[in-house]
Amino acid sequence: MLPEKKAFLSADKIGVQEKLAILLAFIAGYIDAVGLIKWKTYVSFMSGNTTQLGTAIETGTVEVISSSLCVIGSFVSGIYLGTCLSQCQRQRKFSSKFFIVAGILITYSIVGSYYQIPNYSSLVIIGFSMGMMNTIVTSVGKQNVNTDFVTGTLNSLAKNSAMYTMSNSKEDRTTYRSNTIRLLILWIGFILGAFIAAMLLDMLTKWTLLLPAFFLLASAFLFPISIIKD
Repeated sequence: MLPEKKAFLSADKIGVQEKLAILLAFIAGYIDAVGLIKWKTYVSFMSGNTTQLGTAIETGTVEVISSSLCVIGSFVSGIYLGTCLSQCQRQRKFSSKFFIVAGILITYSIVGSYYQIPNYSSLVIIGFSMGMMNTIVTSVGKQNVNTDFVTGTLNSLAKNSAMYTMSNSKEDRTTYRSNTIRLLILWIGFILGAFIAAMLLDMLTKWTLLLPAFFLLASAFLFPISIIKD
């Protein structure tokens, strides 16, 4: 987590950012669970992939080294491009990143229904989309958030909880309490997404990723870029 932002936003705007962040955390948990179940690799949790990469290098497990490098590289590329897009579209009504990520998931599902997509290609495609999705919402109010992975979320949750406990200022305690609750819900959203994915995977099979694609398309119209931009 980066240091908290200092800009002041309206309560309504913060509330909308919060709702979108929770939805994106749900989607991230959903897609990450799909990646773990189908390809035995995380598509948004790069800490886990980095650990696997390090141990695989020591043991010489080429398959794990290759899959880890594929997904890490594509995830970082997605964040890079997503950040560049954020700098180019500040005056637009809608964020193109919603449509790009949804389009990738829809196209992947359609192609995958007719052809067997290699695991490495799947990791590159889905890892890239997850990296880009991570740049859609980077903060809720003054609190920086990561919607694609939970290590930073839990770190900030614990710190805000500690500051709430130790602070003597009523105003600061209110802020820390709000942040703690917000981060807890974000974490729960990720868990719920993973739970739903595991439950629906056998039912939806090759069309599993259409559900998060639908949520992203709906979000493009429900959450204008003026609400989510940095």
